[in-house]
Amino acid sequence: MLPSVVLAQVWRDGSRQAVLSRVLRNPGLAEAPLTHEDAKRVGELLRQSGTTDVADAHVAVLAARLHASVITSDPDDIAKLDAGLPLIRV
Repeated sequence: MLPSVVLAQVWRDGSRQAVLSRVLRNPGLAEAPLTHEDAKRVGELLRQSGTTDVADAHVAVLAARLHASVITSDPDDIAKLDAGLPLIRV
């Protein structure tokens, strides 16, 4: 699952992001839009954690709800939001 807000944060130039472009063409990839309910939870989580990254907080909200691991290059940032989430470091 790929949160739309994460794609917005990392996408810059499709002609230079071949790996990401291939991932996006995967028919098994599900998009996770930022719904109103998730947006409110994201805001609450940012307040509670004292952080500001909306994309990281949306990832944390989704992972907690789905009982899923988070694939991240910023494990410390995700841990600030929810220390109980299982992390896969890349």
